[in-house]
Amino acid sequence: MALEARVDVDNISVSFPLYHGSSRSLKKLMVAAASGRLGHDSHQRVVVEALRDITVSLRSGDRLGLVGSNGAGKTTLLRVLAGIYEPGAGRMRIQGSLNALLDPTLGMNMELTGRENIALRGLYNGLPSSMLPRLEADVAEFAELSDFLDLPVRIYSAGMVVRLGFALATAIKPQILLMDEWFLAGDAAFMEKATHRLEEMVRGADILVLSTHQSDIILERCTRVLWLEQGRIREDGPPEIVLPRYHAPHAT
Repeated sequence: MALEARVDVDNISVSFPLYHGSSRSLKKLMVAAASGRLGHDSHQRVVVEALRDITVSLRSGDRLGLVGSNGAGKTTLLRVLAGIYEPGAGRMRIQGSLNALLDPTLGMNMELTGRENIALRGLYNGLPSSMLPRLEADVAEFAELSDFLDLPVRIYSAGMVVRLGFALATAIKPQILLMDEWFLAGDAAFMEKATHRLEEMVRGADILVLSTHQSDIILERCTRVLWLEQGRIREDGPPEIVLPRYHAPHAT
């Protein structure tokens, strides 16, 4: 019997060291200095404080929308929840199966064939070997790549990579679903099919955490909104209360 899904984030912070050798780092340095997000780590390196003192708890049935300007920390928080980034301070507990729809190619090995990537994803998600053929059949049918499944992904077109990545990302239904923006890409025919599959996945998840700039999606899908600003929580509450304040002219 599956454990009840829950997410507990207690006072976590995430910082990224700045290396001044590139123009990108210098740009980050200027933005961070202007927003008061510069700090120093234990090695006395200059760091950007991407997340600061974040605390949030989610239980089965929660639908959390993340809002904030670019650079507010939304994607960083999703990546922490997904286990891609490790917080430098604070504690986090995730209970339940989790899937992160952050990038269509996330977790794919471009040197392996499509079929090998399917098996790899299944094993990574803890599926027994007896269930791998069913996973392979589902992904193959949805992605419609036919014989290309037995060729290295690195030779695929961009559209084929998206098809395989989306099929892989949505083949295993999780208890906790993380999404960065409304995860859709591809040609019109594929998008229609992908929308239906994604809708089913969202409805089936016990907990949803969705980062998007589209307020209509948050109002439709979310029961709660976390407004991030400069790496901190500015407000946490019902969408009908938080969103008008977020969009008010004085909010920024």
